[in-house]
Amino acid sequence: MKGLAAGIGVVFLSPILIAGTGMMLASSADAVQSSGSFSGCLSDIDSDKVAEQVTKILDGASGKDMHVEGLDLPTEQVPNAQTIVATGLSLNVPKKGQIIALATAMQESRLRNLNYGDRDSLGLFQQRPSQGWGSAQQIRDPVYASEQFYKHLLKVDGWQQMTVTQAAQAVQKSGLPDAYAQWESLTTALQAAIAKTFPDGGDAGGKGQDQDKQPTSPTGCAPDQDGSGFGRIPEGSVPRGYKISKDADPKARKAIAWAMQQLGTLYQWGGSCTNAHGPDPMGRCDCSSLMQQAYAHAGVTLTRTTYTQVGEGKAVSPARLKPGDLIFSRGSAARPEHVGMYMGEGLVIEAPRTTKPVRITPIKDWDVLAARRVL
Repeated sequence: MKGLAAGIGVVFLSPILIAGTGMMLASSADAVQSSGSFSGCLSDIDSDKVAEQVTKILDGASGKDMHVEGLDLPTEQVPNAQTIVATGLSLNVPKKGQIIALATAMQESRLRNLNYGDRDSLGLFQQRPSQGWGSAQQIRDPVYASEQFYKHLLKVDGWQQMTVTQAAQAVQKSGLPDAYAQWESLTTALQAAIAKTFPDGGDAGGKGQDQDKQPTSPTGCAPDQDGSGFGRIPEGSVPRGYKISKDADPKARKAIAWAMQQLGTLYQWGGSCTNAHGPDPMGRCDCSSLMQQAYAHAGVTLTRTTYTQVGEGKAVSPARLKPGDLIFSRGSAARPEHVGMYMGEGLVIEAPRTTKPVRITPIKDWDVLAARRVL
């Protein structure tokens, strides 16, 4: 492994990176680690602009007039990101694994090779000598730290089917398990820009690229409204003041209106949702049949199960939801176990589970794994 790390420095890394991998420390005393959530939403990153700025930085441009959205010290952070990508390429880690590593380092250290952290945490990934990650000196070597992260990631069963935040958390076991997702758009753009600077890097590095083609995972950003303004919503009722937006797609309006007519009817696993108010339990709704029948009454055909509905239409960011969008939770992004319909104003209609009625809930109560627009 040491030989491999040395090889990365010789074969892949540019002069600016070679200078940076030799125990690069945080550039100033006020380069403070922040493990809290980012205050903005980075779901609409300009990938071309990121690529332009990253290329200039890697070509040796000074920090003056260099700006990469989401990075406050790009001339320090981009070389560290390059180390992470280069290490992934050398280990044949697929593109998604590189993005997971970048998102993890962005959350843990803001892509700075810190010589301090919580308890004995150090370096890009805030790895701890006391937890078996290596010596303090090793962890503060960006190549070694990246190798160790990838080694642990590749041991996680099914990591390629997980969302970025699920996979990162499986390695890091952070006290803020949902925080990694907020960096996905930025780190996806960084990985693409950096990979292109390496021989064959534009192919996104390594074997198993087919397995990267998973449903788009959430960015960690939320809609403008989270539904909390309606207060407690009694099960089976419509929150006071809610109205279906007149600007919503007409078919979405019909689907939402039909679903709302089923409010208060009990959930039935495997139920067809063809007669939710009738005496036959199997005519009641489960989560996916509620979606299917609501859209059927709007003239749109959906498949029957949550597992297949996650492939309907097109993926959308949870930060850009429109009324009628399907949102998925529980399980994984590739195989979610629950689905609901976004109603606008931060509300979701769902058939939740056995003994519970069709109801409206605030989206703040959802752990959104994926979102699909079927219109």
